[in-house]
This record gives sequence, structure tokens and C-alpha cells, in this order.
Amino acid sequence: MYGSPLSGLAKKMMLLGSGELGKEVIIEAQRLGIETIAVDRYANAPAMQVAHRSYVINMLDEDQLRELIKKEQPDLIVPEIEAIATQVLLDLEREGMRVVPTATAAQLTMDREGIRRLASEILHLPTANYAFADSLEELQEAVAVIGTPCVIKPIMSSSGKGQSVCKSLSDVEKSWTYAMEGGRAKKTRVIVEQFIHFESEITLLTVRSVSGTAFCEPIGHVQKEGDYIESWQPHEMTALQIEQAQHIAKTITDALGGTGIYGVELFLAKDQVYFSEVSPRPHDTGMVTMVTQDLSEFALHVRAILGLPISTIRMLTPGASHTLKATEEQQVFSIDGIDRALSHPNTQVRIFGKPETKIGRRMAVALSTADDVEEARRVAALAAGEMKLRYEH
Repeated sequence: MYGSPLSGLAKKMMLLGSGELGKEVIIEAQRLGIETIAVDRYANAPAMQVAHRSYVINMLDEDQLRELIKKEQPDLIVPEIEAIATQVLLDLEREGMRVVPTATAAQLTMDREGIRRLASEILHLPTANYAFADSLEELQEAVAVIGTPCVIKPIMSSSGKGQSVCKSLSDVEKSWTYAMEGGRAKKTRVIVEQFIHFESEITLLTVRSVSGTAFCEPIGHVQKEGDYIESWQPHEMTALQIEQAQHIAKTITDALGGTGIYGVELFLAKDQVYFSEVSPRPHDTGMVTMVTQDLSEFALHVRAILGLPISTIRMLTPGASHTLKATEEQQVFSIDGIDRALSHPNTQVRIFGKPETKIGRRMAVALSTADDVEEARRVAALAAGEMKLRYEH
């Protein structure tokens, strides 16, 4: 039970990270009468444009973060990115504040080391072989042990930044430099992973709520340099693969606890399903659920964290998403071709409203449905291709 937003009796949700995924979370929260507060490190972030109010702070600064949360006293603190001073969240949770799904989950998934060690060494889930390195010299030694090709990633980054495939020992220095440029929070530690020859990779959206644990239909996706380009739902899997995937997803999310949606990333190989990563929040590849399901991943997340029941998750139709990415860094730009994109059948677009472009930054997504996944992928790609970023030089 709670009152109307801004009434003094409202339930307040503070979003830490205000990108395109956070924007959809805010919209779904407002549909259920929640007072929303959007926070990010830059002004006019997408979620800020639809929230009741917003703040710009350095979320890695413990003092700034603690001061803002103490000032607003939100009922729900909802981390939407990794780059947050998670020690503050742990402290505040101990004081009785609610962090979604939990402060421990936010801390463990903030860097790849904590979550990988939990999955492999404690829960004994199948993963690629891995090692960690704090310097170029340690990285060279690790690659020699893991072997090439291998994948090298910063311990903390987002949207695949800093991730590369190292094909030979001569590539190690280049991969190290790329990881240092793409990492967040000035961490110099990297993870080296065995390159698994997988047939496909999926996201299994896993929802923990008062109704128990539920799974969305698997979402297939294509990534380039660690960042997704397109996704589709459902992804075809065997009954055994689905059983293995759900077991892995439930095991890791049970260990992390709390309520809300988790994006569990998995590799599908011929002989095994392997755990890759997990995000304790809506997943970028899950944007496709805005057209394929009766409740999108954002609606499911908000329902779950508010303690509301989720009786069923219904998939309505096959569908696909395809992104529009920037090729330049500009503050003055426009998006052309939205009308042409929407001329394709059963197609929607989401323009994120980001205030500036950066090379490789997602600026919009096309969402298409069809009788089968392949047709949906084809149409979504065509629709995304109709949209063009025009830069003012």
C-alpha cells in the first residue's frame, strides 16, 4: 500500500544508472504509481528524461552516493550499472535500506572476478577456464597457460568495452592496452578466458519474485567486440539444453538472492551449456521482450522488486531487435529515417534520447515481430538500417 507520487505517501525508487534500460524501468515503475528518481554521471541521461527528478553525481564517490541516498531516503535502491561504490550499498543495506536485488549481488557482479569465482569455485557450474592478471607481464604468463585464442576482458566494464579476442601471444600487448582503455573505475586487473567453440550464446532472463523463480523463453544474440548487435526470441534449444540452462540460471540466482530479473548469459556448445556472466538487472539483449512478451523484462523486474506476484510469463510472438550505433563522437546530431523504419511490417523503434554520440554507442533499436525468428531478424535488421545518424560538423 502506498500513495501517489510526490504526495509524501509514495513508494520511492532510486535508479543508479539512467541509460536506455533504466528508462524503461522508470516507465514501468510509474505505471504502478511509484515515485522515481534517476541518477547518473552525466546530465540528461535517458531515464532522467522520464523520472520525477534526477541528479548528476559520480556514483563511484562514496561520499556523494551516500549523501544523496540519505537525502532522498528511497524505499528501493535499484542499481542499473556496474560502476557504483558498492560498499555504500552494503553499509546502507545493513542499516535497513533495500537494495535490488541485494547489495551483495550488486557487489559480486560489479566485477567479473567475484562472479566467476562464485560460479566456478563455489557453485561448481561449468565455465571456461580462466585466470586473472594485474599487469602486462602477468597477462602474458596467463595467456601462455590458457592458450590462444582466448578472450581478454577488463574486470569491470559495460557493453563489451575493452573486450577482445587474443589470437596469438603477439596480440597480448594490444589486448592489454584495449582492456585498459575500456575498463571502468581505473582498475588494471583483467580476466583471461579460454575461448569456447560454442554454437550459439543466449541470455536466459530469470525472474525471482514472491511467486518463485520463472524463466523467459531463451534469447539468442549476436555480439561484436562484446557488445550486442541483434537479439531474438525464442532461440531454438534442445530439451536437454533448456534443462541445463535453467539449472545453471537458478543455481547462480539463488546464490545471489533477492527479487528482480537477472540476465544470465550462457554458451551453448555441442556437449555442454556453459555459464558466462550474470547481470542483476534487465539485460540489453532483452529489449526484444518489449514486443515478444505480454510482460517485458522491465515490467517483470518492477513487479518482482515491488513484491507483486508474477503468475505467468507469456510469449506472444517470435521477434527480434537490431541496434543503431554511432560512428562518431558528437554533441549535435539527429536521427533520420524513422519513418522508413516504421514502414516495415510489425515494427517498432525505441529512440533512446542520449545527449551525445560516442563511437559504438547504442542510440536506438528496431523491434520486429513475425511468424518465425528468421523473418523477424531480417525485418529488424532492415528497419535498423533505415535509420541514419546525421552529424553536425
